Amino acid sequence: MKRLVLLAAALAAAGLVQAQTLRWASAGDAQTLDPVSQNEQFTNAMNGQYYEFLVARDKNLGIVPALASEWKQEGPLKWTFKLRRGVKFHDGRPFTADDVVFSVKRATEKTSQIRPYATALGEPKKIDDYTVEFDLQAVNPIFLQHLNTVYIMSKTWCEEHKATKPQDFTNKEEMFTARNANGTGPYMVVTREPDVKTVLKRNPTYWGKIDGNVQEVIYTPIKNDATRVAALVSGEVDFILDPPPRDLERLRNTPSVKVVDGPENRIVFIGMDQGRDELLYSNVKGKNPFKDVRVRKALYQAIDIETIKTKLMNGQAQPTGAVVPSSLGDFNDPELEKRLPYDLEAAKKLMAEAGYPDGFEVTLDCPNNRYINDERICQTLASMWARLKVTVRVNAMPKVNYFPKLEKLDTSMYMLGWGGSITDAETTFTPVYRNRAEGGVGFYNYGNYKDDELDALAASQSKEADPEKRKAIIKQVFQRHNAQIHHIPLHRQYIPWAERAGVNVVHRADNWFELQWVVVK
Repeated sequence: MKRLVLLAAALAAAGLVQAQTLRWASAGDAQTLDPVSQNEQFTNAMNGQYYEFLVARDKNLGIVPALASEWKQEGPLKWTFKLRRGVKFHDGRPFTADDVVFSVKRATEKTSQIRPYATALGEPKKIDDYTVEFDLQAVNPIFLQHLNTVYIMSKTWCEEHKATKPQDFTNKEEMFTARNANGTGPYMVVTREPDVKTVLKRNPTYWGKIDGNVQEVIYTPIKNDATRVAALVSGEVDFILDPPPRDLERLRNTPSVKVVDGPENRIVFIGMDQGRDELLYSNVKGKNPFKDVRVRKALYQAIDIETIKTKLMNGQAQPTGAVVPSSLGDFNDPELEKRLPYDLEAAKKLMAEAGYPDGFEVTLDCPNNRYINDERICQTLASMWARLKVTVRVNAMPKVNYFPKLEKLDTSMYMLGWGGSITDAETTFTPVYRNRAEGGVGFYNYGNYKDDELDALAASQSKEADPEKRKAIIKQVFQRHNAQIHHIPLHRQYIPWAERAGVNVVHRADNWFELQWVVVK
């Protein structure tokens, strides 16, 4: 018996006996398990535990091989990828080129929210079972980054479950892929109860190396901030993704808890309906005040951003004037990053010039479980805009209801956060800045403004191969957008994570919680 105990201890020390469970929580839940139905960061990160890309991100956001073992660019319009052999989906089906071609084409369907990125990959073509070629119609300066947005699914599994097209989440379509997953990733879905609990287990036949020791994962969404923090402090959960800023000091002084934080590649901003001639949710009849740039500028200049940063965000925010997730996207240009000054008197003058000296009423749609202090930020903005006699009704709701509402353009004013692992401006310009068009272009232009000059500039940078020429065009896009104030920028939020003392995680700037890197003692 003594020898068996010693052997078990030796195996555990060597990392060979590690039956560890990670219990973690966040305010919201993944919206769907269909990996291209919703392009929302938390949903993407959850799906990234069981689905994989051809190329992945390392701990520093660098591009590394994943389901593709190697690749080469054969001229400006052709890429060839060699696929990893011996990989199996969770149900045992082999991974081949057929799955890659199918997945890329599936991601270009109308109900896919990554259509612009998948379309930018060109036409995928099977050369043999383990070779795929991409033929592009135009130069794509960030091809590999776009490829890192398309999860690979099993073609035959999707066909069997009538899921060859992505789930239409906006119209509340129920589909097998919404609650079930069959990927190649390091973890497998055991049970899924939306907004209640999701249980994962480690994939015993995973092709890659797993750095962590977590065998089972139990995720529980806990909407209430105080309840979520209490669950961490008591040991009910081991990790929370979104501790509220007001509790950070207390958590840092709690011996059983560690706080890991850093800036996130995410910009939080306000959008306005500039498409309709009359707003849906306003007392202004027969015209739309948001069509007037003076009104948009007045709202911008009435925001005391420093108060939001210090009093509401506890310093955990970086105010900016550029609607792009990272300052790398605008080449750290201070002119592009500079905000319009907070100037209430100038804002009142602009409102009077625009014909609204007595303000107006409007509804601001806002999530209450997506961004840090999202509902409280909206309430704070409403109080600031009241100084312009603009009466703002804050309509806050869970993200599962919020995003389908925006996708139907059922809004007059809204909050949105935009970010991820890509710092290049392209993946903000095409979906957010451009005019709404076929193929997903401008899909997240929920204000539905039409700015042909901005659209043409943003489109041209997408296909410009010369880096210096492209940089110049990108700066012109920012200058045009900032002058027209199509969105009102707020800040880039900082992301603190909180964990029990015996848990070690890797904090990535895209707020991506990677389970395979977690060690639980």
